[in-house]
Amino acid sequence: MLRACKVAEDAGVPAVAIVATGFMAQAKAIAKLIHATAVPLCEYPGVPALDPDDIFTVKVREKLVPQILQALTAGRDEAEVADEPDAALDPATPAVPAQRDIVFRGSLEAVQNEFERQGWMDGLPVVPPTLEQVDRFLEFTDRPADELLGVVPPQDREATVWNVAVNGVMAGCRPEYMPILIAIAECIADPNFRIQDAGATPGWEPLVIVSGPLTTDLDFNSTVGAMRLGRRANSTLGRFTRMFFRNIAGLVIPPGDTDKGTFGSGMHVALAENDAAVHEMGWPSFREDRGFSAADTVVTVQSCLAVSAPIYSGGNTGLQCMETIVKIMGDVQTPWAFNGLWFDQWHPLVVMSPAVADVFAKDGWTKDDVRRYLYENVKIEAHWFERYPWHIGGGKPFTLAGWVAEGRIGPEYALSDDPGRLIPMMPRAETINVVVAGDPGRNQSKVYVNNHEQGAPTSRRVDLPGNWQELLGRERGRWAGTE
Repeated sequence: MLRACKVAEDAGVPAVAIVATGFMAQAKAIAKLIHATAVPLCEYPGVPALDPDDIFTVKVREKLVPQILQALTAGRDEAEVADEPDAALDPATPAVPAQRDIVFRGSLEAVQNEFERQGWMDGLPVVPPTLEQVDRFLEFTDRPADELLGVVPPQDREATVWNVAVNGVMAGCRPEYMPILIAIAECIADPNFRIQDAGATPGWEPLVIVSGPLTTDLDFNSTVGAMRLGRRANSTLGRFTRMFFRNIAGLVIPPGDTDKGTFGSGMHVALAENDAAVHEMGWPSFREDRGFSAADTVVTVQSCLAVSAPIYSGGNTGLQCMETIVKIMGDVQTPWAFNGLWFDQWHPLVVMSPAVADVFAKDGWTKDDVRRYLYENVKIEAHWFERYPWHIGGGKPFTLAGWVAEGRIGPEYALSDDPGRLIPMMPRAETINVVVAGDPGRNQSKVYVNNHEQGAPTSRRVDLPGNWQELLGRERGRWAGTE
């Protein structure tokens, strides 16, 4: 809303932002970051969606409308806009350290305390990013340390190869993970990912998926215990991604006030695809689904809003295995899936253990068959899609029939006017993703749900330095204690 108000103000059209009490601190923080402090913030006291109609009316009439009228009729102080301080020049804003600056010296405990005071930690102890350690990471890329990977909102900081290395050290990564860290940073910096929305109230977390030969070379876990802490590659890549959100993008929970997630989703471990299992059953890999070569290693980053209960499948046919997948996939998406139609973005991820995926493959199912069946059979009563936006408080009234008439969605959403009719939860089959990972000895799957256009799946190929094998051999010597 503030960004829209700023566009209007810059065009000479007076604007006000209507903000509920719970969002005032975040609104003030964002206004400062985007240089929109001249936009008046008109406060609705309380939570609009939970107020009875009569109370809502009184608050709007007696509290909100006077603020709006005052803001629109008092005139604008031109000097206020012109003289708004640049955050980079504001003496209250700490300067961003330059490359190779020594920001602190002290004991390990003193480093932890100082980094916590500065807000550079994620709540857990960090590895001090000494120049020696950062330089080791930089050896694993042919790209210059000052190369700009993107400017990352909401604080519009520059993501560089250098600060990727610094945060990689802090997260506990190994130096040889550096090419993957750069790919993760490029995904997040891509405008398609919409990192600026990562502080939204649904509280989504980034989910990293690694597919390709490096999952074997770098000792990723793609089998028993996938998505659990315990393997350094999976665990530290997940931690690095969240640290990037905090230290580069500037998404900080209160008192930082740029992250308004009501609850977190706790998704801090990278998922590695089981390449050998996929190859053996004859399915294309996830990276090939994303348009890359089987020889590539590819990183995909997406939002994760919810995780299903464990999905156990019995039987030796695809249809038998689908019975529980369809049921629980619908349960985890809930009416929130209306956003798939609203934003035309919905990318649920189905992770199957090799044992389950192998049943489908042996029964002649392709991945496209899996996607198509899920699209056609995971359904919800129509009234949920039309009613749920009202509960959220930010959606405009709409009808599925109206959207069909406008050509926004297909005719299958308005075959009758029965509010209890079943309609597809997902707008298109091709946006459903499938990854093979997990315990090969268990008949389990899980579903991970993204948050519509916020954190849409974004992929990058991992580029290795020319002397990769030499560098990797050196680091393996360190692992073994021979160097």
